[in-house]
Amino acid sequence: MDVPLWLALIVVGYLGVKLVRPPWWLVAVLLLGGYLIAHSVFGPVIGTAVK
Repeated sequence: MDVPLWLALIVVGYLGVKLVRPPWWLVAVLLLGGYLIAHSVFGPVIGTAVK
């Protein structure tokens, strides 16, 4: 079964929020921080470190 990455991330994120119950400000900070880091100078550095 071929599932798009964005759909898998949405499902895992939804289940994580429902089961763990983190504060919404923490979820927003993590999402915004990840977006900003991915589109900065550190994006390629983190990408090569993860691979």
